[in-house]
Amino acid sequence: MQPRDWPGEIHRELAAAGVGIVGFVPDAGHKRLIELCQADRKMRAVVLTTEEEGIGLAAGAWLGGEKSVLLMQSSGVGNTINVLGLLKTCGFPLPMIVTMRGQPGEFNSWQVPMGEATPAVFEAMGVDVMTVLDEKDVSSIVKAALEKSFSEERGVAVLIAQRVIGIKSFQEQSAK
Repeated sequence: MQPRDWPGEIHRELAAAGVGIVGFVPDAGHKRLIELCQADRKMRAVVLTTEEEGIGLAAGAWLGGEKSVLLMQSSGVGNTINVLGLLKTCGFPLPMIVTMRGQPGEFNSWQVPMGEATPAVFEAMGVDVMTVLDEKDVSSIVKAALEKSFSEERGVAVLIAQRVIGIKSFQEQSAK
C-alpha cells in the first residue's frame, strides 16, 4: 500500500479555505507542504527566522484581509508562548500545523521535553488542539481546524503525530 500524500491533502485544504499567506520555519517534516505552498501562485510562502514571528505575520495578514497559516515543528512551539498572548487579547484566527517530535521512536532526546509539553502549552494559552494520529485523517482534521479558526477567530493547532510524518533514525541524520 502506497503512503498517502498528506502534505498534498493539507495544501488542498489550505487552498480551499482561501489561505493566502503561509509562514514557516524550514522543517523537514513540512518540506513537501512548504514546496507546494511556494509553487502555488495564490499563496505567499514567508520564511521566518523564529516561530513567534509567524504570529505577528498572521495578525497583520488578518488585519489586511488575508487568511494565513503557520507551519512549525513541536520544538518551535516553546518559542511562541509569550506572543500567543496576542490571541487572547486581540482575537484573530491563527491556524497552526505542527509536525510533532519527541514521541515514541524519537532518536533525539532533546526533542522529547517540548514534544511532550506541546499540547499543554497550547491549551494554557487558549489554543484549541486537534491531533492527527493516522494519515487518513489529515484532510478532515485540517479542514475542521481551518473552519474553526477562521469562523471563531481563534487559535487552533493541528498536531501531526510523529508516526504520520515518519520516525527519523540517528543513522539517517548522521548521513546528511
